[in-house]
Amino acid sequence: MNLCEEIRNPLRRFPRRGIRRWGVKRAAVAITVVTSGGAPGVLLTRHAAALRNQPGPYALPGGRTGSGESAPDAARRELAEQLGMQLPSKSVLGLLDDYEARSGLVITPVVIWAGEHSGPLRPREGRQVAPGCTVPFLDLDVEPVFVAIPGSDRPVIRLPLHGEWLHAPTAAVLYQFREVVIYQRRTRVAHLAEPTFARR
Repeated sequence: MNLCEEIRNPLRRFPRRGIRRWGVKRAAVAITVVTSGGAPGVLLTRHAAALRNQPGPYALPGGRTGSGESAPDAARRELAEQLGMQLPSKSVLGLLDDYEARSGLVITPVVIWAGEHSGPLRPREGRQVAPGCTVPFLDLDVEPVFVAIPGSDRPVIRLPLHGEWLHAPTAAVLYQFREVVIYQRRTRVAHLAEPTFARR
C-alpha cells in the first residue's frame, strides 16, 4: 500500500461530523500532504501582515467558501491562490470534522494529496501570505498543551512547532489530522477553543 492510500483509508473509515446550520458563514482549509525524499509533511504558510518585522502565525492555506462552491473546491482554489499549487479534484483524500471558530465561521478541513514536490511555493500577487513551508509528520507528533481561559469551560489547545505555538483553529485541525491519519483514532476537536487573540 502506498502512502497516499495509507492516508486515504483512515479518512474513509472516519465518521466525520459536519455542522449543518442555515445561514452560517463557511470556509475551507487545505491539509496538503507532500513528500520530500519519501518523507511526508504538511504545507503551512504564514500571514504576511507584518513580514517586514516578524512573520505572522503559521496557518493552513484556506479561506471563505464561495457561493455554490464545495469545501474541496474552495480548499483547492485557495491552495492555488496562496501557494501557486494547482491540484485536480482527484487529489482530495477526505474531510475532517467541521470546526466552528470563535467568530462563528465554520471551517471544513480538506485533506489533499500533492505527493513529491520540490518547486517554489509562491502566493498569487496580492495575497497577504508568506511563501509556504513543509512541516514533517514527525513534527506533528507532539503532545498538545491544554490550557484554561477565563469565562470558558472549553480547553484551549496549543501545539509546539519550531519554537512557537500553534493555536486553534490550525492547532485543532492538525491535532485531529494526526490522531485520525497517523494513529487512526476517532478523536474529536470541536470542544477545543481558540485563545481570544488567535487567527486561523
